[in-house]
Amino acid sequence: MLNRYPVWKYLIILFIILLGALYAAPNVFGTDPALQVAAKSRKVVDSSTQKKVIDALDGAKIVYRSVALDDKGLLIRFKGVEGQLQAMEKLRDILGEDYTLAQNIAPAAPAWFASMNALPMYLGLDLRGGLHFLMEVDMETVLGQTRERFTNEFRSLLRKEKLHAVSILPKGNGMGIELKFRTAEERDQAKTAIRRDNGDFQYVTEEDGRGFNLLVSMKEAALLAIKKQALQQNVTTLRNRVNEIGVAEPVIQQQGDSRIVVQLPGIQDSARAKQILSATATLEFRMEDVDNSLESALAGKVPATSRIYHRRNGQPILLKKQVIITGDRITHATSGFDNDSGTAAVHVNLDGAGAHIMARTTKANLKKPMAVVFIEQKTDVRMVDGKQVVTEKKVEEVINVATIQGVFSRRFQISGLDSPKEAQDLALLLRAGALSAPIRIIEERTIGPSLGQDNIDQGMKSVIVGISLVIVFMAMWYRGFGMVANLALLLNLVLIVAVLSMLQATLTLPGIAGIVLTMGMAVDANVLIFERIREELRVGNTPQASIHAGYEKALSTIADANITTLIAAVVLYVFGTGPIRGFAITLSIGIVTSMFTAIMGTRAVINLLVGGRRIKSLSI
Repeated sequence: MLNRYPVWKYLIILFIILLGALYAAPNVFGTDPALQVAAKSRKVVDSSTQKKVIDALDGAKIVYRSVALDDKGLLIRFKGVEGQLQAMEKLRDILGEDYTLAQNIAPAAPAWFASMNALPMYLGLDLRGGLHFLMEVDMETVLGQTRERFTNEFRSLLRKEKLHAVSILPKGNGMGIELKFRTAEERDQAKTAIRRDNGDFQYVTEEDGRGFNLLVSMKEAALLAIKKQALQQNVTTLRNRVNEIGVAEPVIQQQGDSRIVVQLPGIQDSARAKQILSATATLEFRMEDVDNSLESALAGKVPATSRIYHRRNGQPILLKKQVIITGDRITHATSGFDNDSGTAAVHVNLDGAGAHIMARTTKANLKKPMAVVFIEQKTDVRMVDGKQVVTEKKVEEVINVATIQGVFSRRFQISGLDSPKEAQDLALLLRAGALSAPIRIIEERTIGPSLGQDNIDQGMKSVIVGISLVIVFMAMWYRGFGMVANLALLLNLVLIVAVLSMLQATLTLPGIAGIVLTMGMAVDANVLIFERIREELRVGNTPQASIHAGYEKALSTIADANITTLIAAVVLYVFGTGPIRGFAITLSIGIVTSMFTAIMGTRAVINLLVGGRRIKSLSI
């Protein structure tokens, strides 16, 4: 019996090996510290921006590798982290608030690797570094929005019950709402109606000589529930946004009762990630106040029910204070173009309650203008006299004003955007979910490669020592066949790195532990095969028959062992989080690749070496 593979099997094995080598190769070249410059809404990054950056770096005598302009913005590569940090401080002052500047790590492999989508695998925060954000939810805004919502609901309820309140105004700093009536009977009827629909309030009645008052305030337990819900919604929204921008293995978790930790390991587009995460992307739909004069409002006579806003070109506009709907009613959003003007637009879908409110509003306000207000909370952190100074600025812009031509409800479009990119970003934010309250970044850390270098060194040492001991043992114990197993072992390592790179997975220290464990399991399959071949030789079978029987009879045992381990890895991935998932991913990939290299790979090499010859003994 001669052990031979058909030609097509050799070609498949060779193709997989070459493909694995191609996608593993970018990891050999390493990465460069880099800065990424991205434009904000009304700015662009072009050749003039590139020249300004180069002049600034040359003037400050900061050493850099290259300054390249691409579709994402401007990418500046440096020889070391020190130059990267110096350039960060210099360019932040020169470029100002019109651009987002963020530290990055760029692949150093030749460009043709990227053209084939062959990119190095990500390393986790504990190995390579990345971005770490500590964000705080503005709970005062949460309570303010909730109080405003209940105030509008009370007004609607009183109209429905045909009760007239002299005024409905906020009371105190908490969640108090004071309703003033002319008679005690109306007040008591209102109290009964409100209590019927709301069980989370407490009520106090009083008389002050000018009317009969009802003070409605939320119970403490309900306030805590609202804050908790707002925090959880923001966590979910941030997670959706991170998924939209494609960050591998992020860590997004609650810290305390008002803060959120976001860790983005090994991201390749950190400028965009920072811009998307920190944006509130809150939309408000308001009717324009056409019953009052804008000129008199600008002169200081602003109606109590209205407020002055500004369009993007700086032109003032008078809008009503009452909000029709906010961004939390949006269920889906896609970017596109306005069929009439051809300009960038966002197509929006509302939930059932939002669609009902919008239909009712548009029906009652035909031929009247409605405005879309975009609200963004901007935070700027600067070092002044050695101290960190945080300044916040709330930007409210009217991005669109359109006359209501007909009744619409669930689906409509928002136009008036500056560019298709802005439409894409706005749609992304709305699709990922509107933040229930503004958040601000109170701590930002860019963890550079130097911090994780010790972990990298220790991890590499564990892999090298583990593989070396296995190689020595296999070579001494199984001789020629052991060297074939060692070749498969190295090939297995290449394939694991290649698959991780193709998936753009994030490698962490637990992931390295999974690779080391896989190395032992990979050679374990060859041990089973080689021992079976030895048994066949001892009972008097020929070398070729022993090779054939060894691979055939050991296959079921190898499959059983690897499948049970694979099941355990899947369970770890499903129920685990963070580092545990990283361990499970590398273990799962290693099991699959080791099955290929230990069975098909070694069999192909042995077939090429001894399969076509009549031999009397084996080096095993």
